Amino acid sequence: MNKIIVIGSSNTDMVVTADRLPEPGESVIGNGFMMAGGGKGANQAVAVARLGHDVRFVTALGKDMFGDEALARYERYGIDTSFIVRKEVPSGIALVTVDRHGQNCISVSLGANGELSPVDVAPALEDIAPGDIVLLQLEVPMRTVEEAVRTAYEKGARIVMNPAPAASLTEDILRRLYVITPNQTETEFLTGIKVADMESAEEASELLRASGVRKVIITMGEKGAFLDDEGLCSMTKAFKVNAVDTTAAGDVYNGALCVGLAEGMALREALVFAAKASAISVTRNGAQPSVPSRSEVDEFFQP
Repeated sequence: MNKIIVIGSSNTDMVVTADRLPEPGESVIGNGFMMAGGGKGANQAVAVARLGHDVRFVTALGKDMFGDEALARYERYGIDTSFIVRKEVPSGIALVTVDRHGQNCISVSLGANGELSPVDVAPALEDIAPGDIVLLQLEVPMRTVEEAVRTAYEKGARIVMNPAPAASLTEDILRRLYVITPNQTETEFLTGIKVADMESAEEASELLRASGVRKVIITMGEKGAFLDDEGLCSMTKAFKVNAVDTTAAGDVYNGALCVGLAEGMALREALVFAAKASAISVTRNGAQPSVPSRSEVDEFFQP
């Protein structure tokens, strides 16, 4: 079975629930608080592990209590932590507010994530083989992302890029990607096209594929996900659930997508699997605590 290597951020999320999100300059009284593991890279690695696949996680943690707790948590999930590095700076922190509709706003202090270097990542990629999957996001330095993409591509790995938070990607990165998975906001940032339906999604995906990306998946919330599989376009429906917290929905989706690909699922089948995992996750509070188990996803059914 193909290996999955997740390279990305690790944060501790401090989450306040409130009736609504604050406006600029406004204080809103919350009605709940929790502290849990987060960070896009970590959330994705936890999703892969919870869904039953071995995963190697590459990140940087501070030499502080948040780093100690994160490392112990990843080991409990069964994640390979051999390639996690520790830095003489604070660990990453995210301040999250979630409203009564499950929508959120997030402020992130990168901390050690901003210190993850190409040298830190290189050992984790030495033994990857053609067909292995390398999953990346953009909460670590771009030079590290660029070098990881170059190395993984040279070794024949399939590179899945979740371009979040939105940032410019060079043509050297784009032409090496197997799959890119932006949401609507990130797609507009990358292409200048506002995605509202299948027609506009197809227009945006054509620009991304013109840059060399092989397959484009645009996640569109309740509308589902648009797939451009080397020119063959389709939509995959979203499953309707009562959303409580959408904080890690995209991360769970990306982790599940990679599990499906690593297990040999057809791409459309992997998208349905990812949609189920993501749907379950938004019915729960927190990032990593919301990640479903493999049995929950396998048993999930909606007509």
